[in-house]
Amino acid sequence: MSFSYLSSALFDVHSGQGLRQFAELAIALLLSSLIGLERETRQKSAGLRTHTLVGVGSALFMEVSIHGFGSVLGTTGVVLDPSRVAAQVVSGIGFIGGGLIFVRKDAVRGLTTAATIWLTCAIGMACGGGLPLLAIGATAVHFLVVRGYPKMADRTSSPPSFARLEVRISYRSHDGLLGRLLETCTGSGFRVTHVRVEAGTDAEGAPAEVLLRVEGTASSYVLAEKLSELPGVHGVTLGRQGDSPE
Repeated sequence: MSFSYLSSALFDVHSGQGLRQFAELAIALLLSSLIGLERETRQKSAGLRTHTLVGVGSALFMEVSIHGFGSVLGTTGVVLDPSRVAAQVVSGIGFIGGGLIFVRKDAVRGLTTAATIWLTCAIGMACGGGLPLLAIGATAVHFLVVRGYPKMADRTSSPPSFARLEVRISYRSHDGLLGRLLETCTGSGFRVTHVRVEAGTDAEGAPAEVLLRVEGTASSYVLAEKLSELPGVHGVTLGRQGDSPE
């Protein structure tokens, strides 16, 4: 491949390999990296590298869809539909998004990250399709929704009520797990007022059950979810103090 061919291709806007196309890929790289960096700082399952590759790859697919089949135009029986490749990209990104969503102990996780992957794909396609302003606008929408909406919801939601709860936890007695249970309660915004270990404290690794009485204004469902995610915890039941656990 000669230097003259490379230089002519770079400055030929109709070749599909010119400076404009490289600029579009660079914009996709920048915007998808910004989204990936935001996900990385929040320690999500898909971070900087994943979002960057999705954005740049989607942009490249759009470039191929628009410019990659020009040589077959005019051939008898050949009809070019640039939207076909784009449609396949939209379908294919669902495999990555689906792999990020999982259910654990009746809690669905990864929906926002999967939606962000889907949006990053659309932003990359917009860059590759020659629509950088739309891509920049969609990137701004991402940060507005992910960063701004939670603060808006906190301001508009009603103030939490003070609650006294009984939390019964069955767990595997080992490695100081009881201490981590207490730390999780206090870290979730509750004050532990009473601890009663009811079974399984004699043998290492034996099943154990503890009854905690806590009080606070934080979400009891968030507390139960965090406790359930601790390694070694078998089950968590909640109840109001004085009532039977739910």
